[in-house]
Amino acid sequence: MEVQTFDDVFDAIANTPAEAASMKARADLLGALVAHVKSWNVTQEVAAGRLGITRPRINDLLRGKLGKFSLDALVDMATAAGLKLEIRIAEAA
Repeated sequence: MEVQTFDDVFDAIANTPAEAASMKARADLLGALVAHVKSWNVTQEVAAGRLGITRPRINDLLRGKLGKFSLDALVDMATAAGLKLEIRIAEAA
């Protein structure tokens, strides 16, 4: 059995480098959103209203259910939360 090593878990579980990059971006954005929403110290109902989503959807967000959110949906929520997004592009190593 050959042992493989990866830079991170997304490289290990993704089928393609593009899929891994998308998962990393979504995970970073989801983490920032969760931290920001928790800093509000409000109920899930209030947080959902601020983001323009349903309470079950905010529950999925706060539980870190990455597979339930597209990058577009996370960008929309981040914008609604008042976060500024920046994208950095670099040459692959």
